[in-house]
Amino acid sequence: MSDYGHPLTFGSFLTPGNTEPAGPVGLAMLSEQVGLDLVTFQDHPYQQAFLDTWTLLSFVAARTERVRLAANVTNLPLRPPAVLARSVASLDLLSSGRIELGLGAGAFWDAIEAMGGRRLTPGQGVRALEEAIEIIRQIWDADARGGVRVDGEFHRAVGAKRGPAPAHDVGIWLGAYKPRMLALTGRRADGWLPSLAYLQPGDLARGNTVIDDAATEAGRSPRDVRRLLNVNGRFTATGRGPLDGPAEQWAEELADLALTDGVSTFILGTDDPDDLRRFAAEVAPATQELVAAERGRGGDTPATADRTVPSPGGPTRAAAGRTARPARTRAVLGSSAFAVAPTPDDGVRRSDVRVWDESARPTGPTPDPTRTYTAHEQAGAQHLIDVHDGLRSELAQIQDLIEQVAAGLVDVGAARSHINTMTMRQNKWTLGTYCESYCRVVTTHHTLEDRALFPHLRRADSRLTPVIDRLEAEHHAIHDVLEGVDRALVAFVATQDGTAELRAAVDLLSDTLLSHLAYEERELVEPIARLGAH
Repeated sequence: MSDYGHPLTFGSFLTPGNTEPAGPVGLAMLSEQVGLDLVTFQDHPYQQAFLDTWTLLSFVAARTERVRLAANVTNLPLRPPAVLARSVASLDLLSSGRIELGLGAGAFWDAIEAMGGRRLTPGQGVRALEEAIEIIRQIWDADARGGVRVDGEFHRAVGAKRGPAPAHDVGIWLGAYKPRMLALTGRRADGWLPSLAYLQPGDLARGNTVIDDAATEAGRSPRDVRRLLNVNGRFTATGRGPLDGPAEQWAEELADLALTDGVSTFILGTDDPDDLRRFAAEVAPATQELVAAERGRGGDTPATADRTVPSPGGPTRAAAGRTARPARTRAVLGSSAFAVAPTPDDGVRRSDVRVWDESARPTGPTPDPTRTYTAHEQAGAQHLIDVHDGLRSELAQIQDLIEQVAAGLVDVGAARSHINTMTMRQNKWTLGTYCESYCRVVTTHHTLEDRALFPHLRRADSRLTPVIDRLEAEHHAIHDVLEGVDRALVAFVATQDGTAELRAAVDLLSDTLLSHLAYEERELVEPIARLGAH
């Protein structure tokens, strides 16, 4: 057993294809919207079908606000370490401390050599990587006296000026498989980042042993090295093999990897938007719950309760304690009074148009003030707010896209394409999304139709019927408002100045969506906790 006790985080591993350059950017933005903690891209500078990874990371950093970013992993033979160190520090400063550094010793040597890189043997590659790490760390150590002094066999930086220091202690994660690379990881790195597909049974345990021994010998704690893992798989209704089955099976297998092999960051390799949504909404919270429960039984403090996402190298200077989900999301231990807080309606309206009469909204039954709720019940209610927070994030993305369209920075086609990938545009943003994700976690033996949330709540408490009828009517109205945004985008192309109409359509969307989400939370979070979702 090698549970190092790190908080669990979850990320995406995306292909930086250049056929549709907006595609990887949209998937990165979606990763943030659905609540993932990390976005990574493979780095193969010799691959003509790929965008340059560091250019792409810079662009994505400007289009996101919270998610951390990294190459998975950086091709060191084609990235001089001193220059790479300043690139990483610069982007970390510009992104308020959201960059990490994955590093590899190199592979595909014919292609590297064709691009001007030096071909190295495996042993040379490890020595070159260790020299590079030393240069990078000295460059970042801006407060030290004197210049950088590394006169290595493969990399030299003799007298180079130090700095800038990154905004936070950037984690250096090594893509390592062989004993020498694993030992280097233990001595010098902040994280181990292999891919599950390249490992044989027992390789994680054996790798941990090498890393832990090397860390201890170097005077470090094995816990100083975060264990990350690239994973691939398939979501299916029934289990067919490892990471080939329903979300519940994924969660159980990832929890086992966390508790047995110490993996605390799981990075899903996929370019499928639905897989990213399911990984974030279903697999991540279920895995956290299983790991927290097991750690709790062992007497440890659950490190995953609030999904705090510290950098493996230490807390950020610019944003210490950054969380992947809103700060109000917390695990509630034991039975207690109802503590889930619906998002209030601030009453701000941007549009003069009113799609519905808010004063005519019915209200549900008054909660019993003496009833207590378990942690599981309250987590079910909180999940609705989490889903809604994702939609609020999407709304902010739409508003930003419209401003970029108006400024000529993004064309209408690209904006429509991105909006069409959003959860709300696919007509899954309503409580169907809630049931689709949450119900899969809590039960496996009913069909999606049988456990639809609205019919269940109607059956369980008839007093909710007027509220649910109203919510369903508002769902249809919001769909029409979304169609209006799309029509305004199309008209923008054919109209000399359609900016005002476009902004008006988005203002109406903002008014209706935010009002509806607040009403839905106000009326349903307590019934969901009391009655369940199935």
